[in-house]
Parts: sequence; C-alpha cells; structure tokens
Amino acid sequence: MKKKMRWITAAVMAAAMMAMSGCGGTSDTENTTADTEGTTAQYTVGIIQQLEHNALDEATRGFQDTLKEKLGDQVAFDYQNAQGEQTNCATIATKFVSDGKDLIMANGTTALQAAAAATGDIPIVGTSVTDFVTAGVVESNEAPGYNVTGVSDLAPVDQQIAILRQVVPDAQKVAILYCSAEPNSAFQSELAQAELDAANIEWEEFTAADSNEIQAVITNAVADCDAVYIPTDNTMANNMEIIKNVTVPAGIPVICGEENMCGVGGLATLSISYYELGCKAGEMAYEIMVNGADPATMPIEYVSDNITPKYNAEIAAELNMTMPEDMVPIE
Repeated sequence: MKKKMRWITAAVMAAAMMAMSGCGGTSDTENTTADTEGTTAQYTVGIIQQLEHNALDEATRGFQDTLKEKLGDQVAFDYQNAQGEQTNCATIATKFVSDGKDLIMANGTTALQAAAAATGDIPIVGTSVTDFVTAGVVESNEAPGYNVTGVSDLAPVDQQIAILRQVVPDAQKVAILYCSAEPNSAFQSELAQAELDAANIEWEEFTAADSNEIQAVITNAVADCDAVYIPTDNTMANNMEIIKNVTVPAGIPVICGEENMCGVGGLATLSISYYELGCKAGEMAYEIMVNGADPATMPIEYVSDNITPKYNAEIAAELNMTMPEDMVPIE
C-alpha cells in the first residue's frame, strides 16, 4: 500500500507541476470558483469538489450545513470546483496546503487523491468515494493509517442488481457501463459481475475513457444488451442526458447506482442520500477539528439510512414499463 501511495503522490504532484508551469491542459484554476465565507473564523476548511453535478453538489451542501450548524461563524469555507480536471485538483490541493487550511474536504476520488498527495499533515475528509483502499489513500477502511478518513458512497450493489432482475426479468445480457479512469467504478463493476454470474445472467463491460467516448460506447452497448447497469461514476453522472438519448429510443432500461443519475436518464435505482453523506463527513470534520480526533484511527463510514428503491416515472412511461408497487417515483 505504501508503494501505491508513493505512486499516486508522484503522479498527482507531477500533474500539479504541469498545471502550475502551464504544461498541457488547464494551466491554473481559472475554471474554479471561490466561495470563502467570513474573515475571522476560528476554523478554515478547503473544499475540493471534483466536478459539478447534483450528487456531489448535495454532498458539499450537507457537509457545509452540518459544520455551520455546529460551529456557526467559527468556520469558513474555501470552495473550489476542479471542473473534472486532475491538474485543477492537484493545483487546488497544493494551494490549500500553502494557505494552511485546518482541514481539507475532498469530494470525489480524484480530488481525494490530489489532497492526499499534497499533504501528509493537514487532516483530510473524503466523501463521494466508493472504496478508499482502491483509491490508494488509506491502509485499510477500518484503520486508515494516514491523515485521511471519510465517508464511502458505496451503495448495496447486490440489491441494485436485484432491482435490475425485478424490473427487467427477461434480461439475458447486461451492459456494465463506466469510465475507465475511475477506479472506484471498476470496483463496483466487479461486484456487479459477481451478482450477475450468480444469477446466470451474461454481462459485458463497456468503458469510456472520457466524456467524448460515451455516445459511441453506449450505442455499442444497447446494440448487444437487454439492460444497462451504471455504478456511481462521476463521468457518467455528468453525461446522463447523452446516455438517455441513446437508451430510450432503443428501448433499453438503465439501472443507476445513484438517484440523481437516475433522475436525469435512468429507469431505476437503489441509492443513498448524498446530502446525508456530506452531513456525516461534516460530523467527522467536526470531531477532528474541535475534539482532536485522529483521521488515521477513524474508520471509513457508510450511509445506511434512507436507502429506498426509486424510479424515473418519465422514463418508465417512455419505455412503456409498469414499475413494482414498492418502488417510489423520483420527485
């Protein structure tokens, strides 16, 4: 694990150097936005959000609301959106370290990796990350061992596949769609594969390296499969409209790992609340800053409440599908 950590540190810091020297991609954080509140706060928290979409936005909101409720004017936030760019994540993290933030909240896997690479001293609380070990930022989920802890957004993949089987009982082959640049999506894909194997349902992975490849990849997927499963994946979440525009005309239902994704272009989901995810991360940050808790000994936490099977009524109507009575329409 320590070898893996060193590899991630070298890679992310190299990206930071490229960003600051103007080599390749975005040369600085010009695409980010600052939202610093208060000038005399006792605690200053830097927030790196990997990119803007509803799930990550909700996690950030929950995090800020919780700390504001607990600390009021004693806490100030420096919110930065990296617009999905690794170099931006690295540059923002480096700036937070030089500013001497009391804590960094990293919202998204790439944001978390960048923060972990930038500092071994400032406490880091991650959120919207499926598996912290797979991300290479902790020794174990039970005992992180570094300055990093946080809250996982891992939803019950076995139950999501059960919903797929319930909603599409005649599915003979399932496409598993995710971004190949997101290791936590690959982790969820493996869990889904095991569940589909146990049900004797054929599956095939379809991966896109970035947003530019999604339309071609999903077009290939619907030509050969009866249903699509998409885990919690930031790139896919940011491009659900593209996916919907291919899957709905083809009559192919999509089961999503997260409610906001489903609300844009999926049929059904079993999703945690990202707002509650952010609230739990805020509680952990409070324990670290105010009560002196050590991230290295704080186990990764999970959200287990309010997990409800839901569906997109508009998509169900377009696919002419009657949904199970125990599923709730997304509002």
